[in-house]
Amino acid sequence: MNIPGSITTLLIGILLTVTSIWYGQNHGLMPVEASEEAVLIDGLFNTMMTIGTGLFLIVQGTLIYSLFKFRRRPGDDTDGPYIEGNIPLEILWTSIPAVIVLIIAVYSFEVYNSIGGLNPMDHSVAHGHSTQQIANMPGAAIAATLPEETTAPQPENLDNATGDRSPAVEEAVTQDPATAAVRDQSLPQRKDSSAMGSTAPRIGPTPGNVGKPPDYVINATGLQFAWLFTYPDTGIVAGELHVPVGKEILLNISANDVLHAFWVPEYRLKQDAIPGKQTELRFTPSKVGEYPVICAELCGAYHGVMKTKVIAQTQDDFDAWLKEQQVASNPNDLKQTVAVNPANQAPDEFLAPFIQDLGIDRAIVQQLHSQHAHSSAS
Repeated sequence: MNIPGSITTLLIGILLTVTSIWYGQNHGLMPVEASEEAVLIDGLFNTMMTIGTGLFLIVQGTLIYSLFKFRRRPGDDTDGPYIEGNIPLEILWTSIPAVIVLIIAVYSFEVYNSIGGLNPMDHSVAHGHSTQQIANMPGAAIAATLPEETTAPQPENLDNATGDRSPAVEEAVTQDPATAAVRDQSLPQRKDSSAMGSTAPRIGPTPGNVGKPPDYVINATGLQFAWLFTYPDTGIVAGELHVPVGKEILLNISANDVLHAFWVPEYRLKQDAIPGKQTELRFTPSKVGEYPVICAELCGAYHGVMKTKVIAQTQDDFDAWLKEQQVASNPNDLKQTVAVNPANQAPDEFLAPFIQDLGIDRAIVQQLHSQHAHSSAS
């Protein structure tokens, strides 16, 4: 039975479409989605994979079919048929890729706009609504645990004449005290222009959080060959980035020496760290876990080892980590982290509260102390 060519073409088209859509959604090439922004990026990537798979199958299928259909038969020494150009066909196979590229470009524009990567000349950034300004307000790093009024812009941070951020505020976001010892002080610090708007690259806020202050503000500093993370107003400096799930994070990113790039593949976000220029990245973690932080900019001989990790935790675990780090970094709270015997009590009396929860009998401690004293005397 001969199947009409139109039906065969239709069946092949349906098969190619179904195969492309299935593979575009099930390719398994991307790591886990661990941020709210990752869903948008993966949607764009899956669309491109679907289109790419369809084009690949069409082109390769046509080549393989042609190899068998139009191969030279044994004993056939005749010339091939003379084929002239086909203008309508050339217009068709030129216009289809052009339309596909245009669609992907528009889609990419919408995704980039959704994660806040556009509007670099937005004057609202330079006129009292910048997230950098929020970073320098008291308690901004722990905004989720403080009263709401602490996250409002402070009048003293603005210039009375222009409404712009004061030089002191701009200087603070590009001069992290935790990294002052390793910073190249000769680097000029470029700041936002009150006339031109923002000059600093910014990504964010998370879709749905436009116009809202971030929940946490953290400074990320890249240097050869490590990352340092400081939590303003807490005194915490860490080599790992700890963040709570479900809370929007603002990273004030800077570089102390050469170009670096902060990249978390599971978050699908990357932001450059530029010497002398503040950059921002806002994101919202959506899944608990540990994910690698990679420098995506060739920054020197040991660029490959410039790695750390971001640890996304529940709010309770993150709060506990903050408290632990604050105690550990404060020498005045040393008594909270070590056992101290200010009253010069006997060992068994001093250790009694500590060993009670361990199920150790006080008599055993007295016996061990007596044996130790006897052996020392002998």
